[in-house]
Amino acid sequence: MKSIDLLYQTMLAELAQRSLDAAWTADFPPDGRFVTSVVKGKRYWYFDLSLQDGGKKRRYVGPADDEAISARVETFKRDKDDLRARRRMVSSLTREGGMIAPDRMSGDIVEALANAGLFRLRGVLIGTLAFQTYGGLLGVRLPMASILTGDADIAQDFAIGREVQDSLPPILGLLQAVDPTFRAVPHRSGATASSSFRASTGYRVEFLTTHRGSDDFSDHPSKMPSLGGASADPLRFLDFLIRDPVRTVLLHKSGVPVIVPDPARYAVHKLIVASRRRDGGESALKRDKDIRQAALLFEALGQTRRTSDLCLAYNEAWERGPAWQEGLRAGAAMLDEPDKRRLADLLRAGAAEIGEDATPPFG
Repeated sequence: MKSIDLLYQTMLAELAQRSLDAAWTADFPPDGRFVTSVVKGKRYWYFDLSLQDGGKKRRYVGPADDEAISARVETFKRDKDDLRARRRMVSSLTREGGMIAPDRMSGDIVEALANAGLFRLRGVLIGTLAFQTYGGLLGVRLPMASILTGDADIAQDFAIGREVQDSLPPILGLLQAVDPTFRAVPHRSGATASSSFRASTGYRVEFLTTHRGSDDFSDHPSKMPSLGGASADPLRFLDFLIRDPVRTVLLHKSGVPVIVPDPARYAVHKLIVASRRRDGGESALKRDKDIRQAALLFEALGQTRRTSDLCLAYNEAWERGPAWQEGLRAGAAMLDEPDKRRLADLLRAGAAEIGEDATPPFG
């Protein structure tokens, strides 16, 4: 697995920080522009915003001789220059640095949700879109074959979703602003609430939350007041995945600040999830992708000397009990022989580093 040049790793870190620091406002988004217009002999500031149908929306700002408004226009110009610079950085990171950009639909969806406050409300981007960010986080080049996706998976802890006392705007409206064909998908349980939304292209956005209580409620969506009218499907083992997430940036447009699972937790979680997939059809294909992504992350974590992170995550999962141990054993057994040996070696090295006994990966 090739490493990413230190120059581009440093550039990614700068992009992530500048993206987080960028001042986004609902009134004056960066894809618009300030213009002056003379009305009855006096100059006024207006703000022009391009619409998706090709038209423009003009918003009155105030007199051109108002010093406070003029200062805001200058700040906007600097922000826009920074926006252009960040877009150039994204281009360099993907075209020359070997990092992965999401497809346009995925990037637009995550950007829309991020701008609406998803990550401020402690949502976590999971699944393959999160996996795409790990090349930059770990400083390695991940193969494209393990990265392709046709959906976006969003997780939020149940307690946070219920207690945060804030909410996104209506989810369906946010998605339809990206693609008007998005529709709520009827839940398999027959419940009126929806946890999934699909566009006419087949692209799917799904919301998940931590599982609690009896398995009797596994097939019933959980109401999540913070998700703008969307519910979320409770998922076993999700609490492990989204514990202690990390901040990074999705390489779309000028960079979208996101929160993703820790890569070591993601890799261990993939073993468990793969063990619960059914044989045949789409489930088997997803299982193969789970195992492939886990194996790639084991290799990357070893290459970047993060064996202690992997060992801590694996041991935590193992210590959660028999069901977790069964999943780990079954998932690890699906790895190719070289990947099995690598995982065992990494766990031994990590255990030695942190002064713990190595948890056996296969029994």
